[in-house]
Amino acid sequence: MTVIKQLDGAGPGRAGASGPPSQPVEWLISDTPVPYPEAVCRMEARVDAIRAGNAAEQVWLLEHPPLYTAGTSARAEDLLVADRFPVYRTGRGGEFTYHGPGQRVAYVMLDLKRRGPDLRRYVHNLEDWLIRTLASFNVAGERRDGRVGIWIDRGRHGGQPGQEDKIAALGVRVRRWVSFHGVSLNVEPDLEHFSGIVPCGIQGHGVTSLADLGLPVSMPDVDAALMATWNDVFGGVGDG
Repeated sequence: MTVIKQLDGAGPGRAGASGPPSQPVEWLISDTPVPYPEAVCRMEARVDAIRAGNAAEQVWLLEHPPLYTAGTSARAEDLLVADRFPVYRTGRGGEFTYHGPGQRVAYVMLDLKRRGPDLRRYVHNLEDWLIRTLASFNVAGERRDGRVGIWIDRGRHGGQPGQEDKIAALGVRVRRWVSFHGVSLNVEPDLEHFSGIVPCGIQGHGVTSLADLGLPVSMPDVDAALMATWNDVFGGVGDG
């Protein structure tokens, strides 16, 4: 059974032009890997509750057992080993990605109608959140035009000049302007597990993790960094 801890919000919601002061964002951490179908059911129920005004916004930090997910743009040829791990078709954007132990998944359920109904801006903010989190560990995560996710220049970490590996992925879905799904950050996963897919449909680049970069960072360290940088990017309702 999944054990979930509820944490205090990363900071109080602030008043916005579109409504009264918001409740703090609720943070949950699952202590054991959560099966993917269970996670989707939980997210969908929370999205409905947020939309109905019966629940606060939520960020859920968790890990999954080893699995592949296929987004709405996934191509069959990018699943290289079909019988290796379970494959789940999902309504999020994007292509194939891997989830498994050692990877921090953050499912982000926000009321974008109140925060500002701008999906492109929301994705940009998720990227910025990941970049700031990585900077907490002196890692320079970067965006790349035409390549979804956050990327590392391996030349800065003892690798070949020009070699770029992906350290974090994004895949979002919005229902009636409430977001769900979210981001994943490679802390210390088995990177060989990515070999069963073409991650996010992007050829010619690898994947990396904080451990692969020589950084002995724990999952609680990553969680603390995610929470510490949250308000810098998302603030309260209406702050933008």
